[in-house]
Amino acid sequence: MTKVLVVDDEASISGAVSYALRREGYTVETAADGEEALGRVDSFRPEVMVLDVMMPKLSGYEVCRRLEVRPQRPAILLLTVKNDIVDKVLGLELGADDYMTKPFDMRELVARVKALSRRGLRTSPEITGEEREPVRLGGLTINLLNRTVHAGDAWIDLTPKEFDLLALLAEHPGRVYSREALLEQVWDMDFAGGTRTVDMHVQRLRKKLGQWSDVIQTVYGIGYKGAEQQP
Repeated sequence: MTKVLVVDDEASISGAVSYALRREGYTVETAADGEEALGRVDSFRPEVMVLDVMMPKLSGYEVCRRLEVRPQRPAILLLTVKNDIVDKVLGLELGADDYMTKPFDMRELVARVKALSRRGLRTSPEITGEEREPVRLGGLTINLLNRTVHAGDAWIDLTPKEFDLLALLAEHPGRVYSREALLEQVWDMDFAGGTRTVDMHVQRLRKKLGQWSDVIQTVYGIGYKGAEQQP
């Protein structure tokens, strides 16, 4: 059962979100500030975190920053009252996987949590849906159905957006994607000024891939591509 941590200093919001998620079968805990949230991540070990930006003690941005250095962290859905694209891009650059602006539709929030929780399927013995063959890129095996990445016997832990980025490049090796195209296809954003988000995610992804980082190739002045398979 997927565990979700809801972090908001407004009890009415955290209560409503928690209720909606529990009705969908999620195990939910709450935190009222950034410091408490970091402690709950260690004790509760959630797969997904619904995280408000404007909070006492530590902001949602600072929580993202501190979680980024951890080898395993929850997928993060940021909640913000600001509707400025710069604030959204900042959150994504700090490692958030998705964002919503308050006030939000609860059905949409639940749908986004479901999307972010799909990586939890990798531990499930039964997976339903269309069978899809794994994709191979260099020494990596990318299972598109249960959203796992292996290099030999080693499992590489990726955030949902890191996985989506790698999978897109792996499914079309050799195809060059501009930063704008990746921003649109992976993040569903149409904003050229946010292309730094792509660069930062590629940087983090390469770091996690380690010796296999060269499967993502830079096309200078344009964007990125997945390495073409050698004959």
